[in-house]
Amino acid sequence: MKLNNYQDKARKTAIYPNIGGNIIYPTLGLCGESGEFAEKIKKLIRDNNGVMTPEIRDALIKELGDILWYVANSASELNVTLEEVALCNLDKLQKRKQENKLHGEGDDR
Repeated sequence: MKLNNYQDKARKTAIYPNIGGNIIYPTLGLCGESGEFAEKIKKLIRDNNGVMTPEIRDALIKELGDILWYVANSASELNVTLEEVALCNLDKLQKRKQENKLHGEGDDR
């Protein structure tokens, strides 16, 4: 599936207040789902000695799907496509790589 196709389909399932003018809702959802993903990784380490089982993998994939949904709807709130976001990110990383600045921190490396 193409990123923009996913974004369109995800948008059709979005039900939250003031869709089209509410960046806060998908942002908070993104934070929550990212936290759930991190919790599952933490428990993988704590409870399963870091051993990935098919069940844990499936649960992580579901969390990534939820994260993707919120990313897609955040992009829609910004009136940008996921493809544009992805290309912008790859351009940024390629520039950093060429300048040997992939390491370090900060957005304006």
